[in-house]
Amino acid sequence: MPAVNSVLVVGGGLAGAATAIHLARAGVAVDLVEIKPDVAALGSGITLQGNALRELRSLGVWDQVQAAGYAFDVTGIRAPDPHGTVVAEVPDAKTGGPDLPAAMGMPRPELARILADRATEVGVKIRLGTTHSDLRQDEHGVDVTFSDHSTGRYDVVVGADGIRSWTRRALGVNLETTSVGMGIWRAFGPRPEAVTRTDLYYGGPSYIAGYCPTGEDSLYAYIVEAAQDRSALTPDEQLAVMKELSQAYHGPWDEIRESLTDPSRVNYTWFETHLLDEPWNRGRVVLIGDAAHTCPPTIAQGGAMALEDAVVLAELLVERDVLDQDLWDTFAARRFERVRTVVDASNALARWQLDHVQGDIPSLMRSIAQLTSQPA
Repeated sequence: MPAVNSVLVVGGGLAGAATAIHLARAGVAVDLVEIKPDVAALGSGITLQGNALRELRSLGVWDQVQAAGYAFDVTGIRAPDPHGTVVAEVPDAKTGGPDLPAAMGMPRPELARILADRATEVGVKIRLGTTHSDLRQDEHGVDVTFSDHSTGRYDVVVGADGIRSWTRRALGVNLETTSVGMGIWRAFGPRPEAVTRTDLYYGGPSYIAGYCPTGEDSLYAYIVEAAQDRSALTPDEQLAVMKELSQAYHGPWDEIRESLTDPSRVNYTWFETHLLDEPWNRGRVVLIGDAAHTCPPTIAQGGAMALEDAVVLAELLVERDVLDQDLWDTFAARRFERVRTVVDASNALARWQLDHVQGDIPSLMRSIAQLTSQPA
């Protein structure tokens, strides 16, 4: 018998959906609540490394992900010169194994839809536009009051509700989320034929200008600058700023820039970071994904870490027959140091750029590839 019979998952992103799917497939009754009215409503694109693809395959959605995304095995490095000259082509480590691509780009809303459909297929009960308003736990379970005034009782509550986690606040967990010092412009648009992988441009007026194909007909492009307050800009002004910043970058960027015409497909956010010290549970409520750890996407491991949290947590809840402190200690032992290494490496790459320091990027990337090539 699994250690749990009923679980509430709060948050329908990667960590939440994956946890719900794994548990429901094992026969656990799972409710998933998501405060947004549509889990696939927001976002541009996402880059998934091989270890993320490995976990998506374990969820039974690899065929759909493969069909919807765009796979590649090499990252290009280009110069911020008038021709966008390719200065290096770096083979990406196949951290998910030799039978999976090294990396894949895909639209975030499409990935969210695939996971939500899979969750429904395996019996997860999904409620949108809803979250919890009160959590009260005892030694046997957690009583939950929802924002629509309904109630429920669960063996475990999983808080997978993102960087600003309401579950974390409800538990009284103090965690400082800090700005890394960089802001990122992102835009979603059509893919030029010349874009068949991620290319990164270092230097020029911004720290990084890059793009990632997300499908046969789509990509997301991004420019990383020093963090600024851009909140007063209208959507049209945001589009104009991103296009102006992109003027320094050429090659495929010339075609990408011309295709950026829809202000609603441009957004600006800051790189932020936090890492919750172990343990990540408070009694029968546990935090995973961005609710527990987040970092700049400098090595594109955020999604993978969220998916790994989900598979490890679900495995323990299903394979153990008792929900005791040893289970939570084992979860922390399998996740905390691995996640901390990734968060520290991501922040180090950002700091090197901010400080104009020539760090040992190849060595750092090799160490992360070696770590993430081993299943969580």
